[in-house]
Amino acid sequence: MDRLPDVTPEPGTIETRELVVDDDALVKAFFLGPGAELDAHDHPESLNVFHVLSGTVTVIQEDDEEAIAAPGVVAHDRGLAHGARNDTDETAVFTATLAPLP
Repeated sequence: MDRLPDVTPEPGTIETRELVVDDDALVKAFFLGPGAELDAHDHPESLNVFHVLSGTVTVIQEDDEEAIAAPGVVAHDRGLAHGARNDTDETAVFTATLAPLP
């Protein structure tokens, strides 16, 4: 039943896995190595919710940043530019849920 794989990215790199894909939503896991950054982007047609599962993720929304430690949840409204960064020495893991499916 558990769909979350065990992934350990190299420092500065990001690995992703699609966990759930159906007609209504996409759930994707992000594994951020130390120093890795997911560039800011937006989803004009979808709500995007981050669930921080392990470690601490610095979440970026427009010009704001906040370190979110696991467990944590951050919602990004449709069209809101957002990104993520790992400022720690450990791997950080979060999922991103997009709904409706883009």
